[in-house]
Amino acid sequence: MGSEAEIVRKPRFLCLHGFRTSGEILKTQVHKWPESVLQKLDLVYLDAPFPSQGKSDVEGIFDPPYYEWFQFNKEFVEYTNFDECLAYIEDFMIKNGPFDGLLGFSQGAILSAGLPGLQATGVALTKVPKIKFLIIIGGAMFKSPSVAEKAYDSPD
Repeated sequence: MGSEAEIVRKPRFLCLHGFRTSGEILKTQVHKWPESVLQKLDLVYLDAPFPSQGKSDVEGIFDPPYYEWFQFNKEFVEYTNFDECLAYIEDFMIKNGPFDGLLGFSQGAILSAGLPGLQATGVALTKVPKIKFLIIIGGAMFKSPSVAEKAYDSPD
């Protein structure tokens, strides 16, 4: 029986924002959560690597700058700068980790949901500890067959 309480580290989450928004915008959104939830988590917000290549849906609500994780075609099956995006996230995790989980909103949620599977199949995040926790807000699945087959047990 020790008299000193054991210091427990809060779970650390890398937070990935939505398409054509920013880490600061996601922080503003998440900080509407109850303080009792926020005080149990260590949240780190990252801006995506690419400046917005078009109009943001949050213009007039949130101030720029706006970023995007990767680009995609209308059907969401062809991705541009996807490998660069994965390398960017991993590099940030190496320099600022370790991270226990990912929190993602919209495009960031799509990434967050797929990254553990991509990590397990050796496609992404091979140089960082295994992702243990996910918080997905407004997510969807990758539709690119080449990505989906590596990200999910069953891409259907």
